[in-house]
Amino acid sequence: MNKDIFNLPNCLTMARILAAPVIVFLLYLEMWYQFRLGSYFAFGLYFVASITDYFDGKIAREQNTITNMGKFLDPLADKLLIGSLLIMLVKLGDGWGVPAWVVIIIICRELAVTGMRAIAAEMGEVVAADKLGKAKTLAQSLAVGFLIFHYPLFGWDPRPLGQGLLYVALVLTVISGGNYLYNFYKKWINVAE
Repeated sequence: MNKDIFNLPNCLTMARILAAPVIVFLLYLEMWYQFRLGSYFAFGLYFVASITDYFDGKIAREQNTITNMGKFLDPLADKLLIGSLLIMLVKLGDGWGVPAWVVIIIICRELAVTGMRAIAAEMGEVVAADKLGKAKTLAQSLAVGFLIFHYPLFGWDPRPLGQGLLYVALVLTVISGGNYLYNFYKKWINVAE
């Protein structure tokens, strides 16, 4: 087994994957027992997990420790974290302001783009995230954060901001997904001919 796959960036990415079920559990505590601290702990862990997304790539580039495992795990970690939390926010009910149809569109886009990337990889192509895709990820991450931390703080309710960002993320999700698939289709048609 290649020990290089257990470098610091990959460990940070794996920690982000492991954080997802813990955050979901903390939100379940909120739902079952009205345990308000569950949301605070969930937000804190989510914040730390989100920070690792920045540092794992930065460290991998600086230390020249980019691995195929890291290239696979990093987008998977993002999708698992955001996707599971969006589903959980739907489960928590109307007060959290996350409609199921929005989450379905976001998750379908992620599956479509992931499938397209797998096909591109088979063809020897790497489909890197573009600016729209990165903006989509940022909007999704911020929306989920504000929605997890949903209690008013000093008279300010974070839910409307989280809900607004969720719809911004939805628009960016659709546009960036269409852009990825269109560009892949153009390239695939050229390769096939």
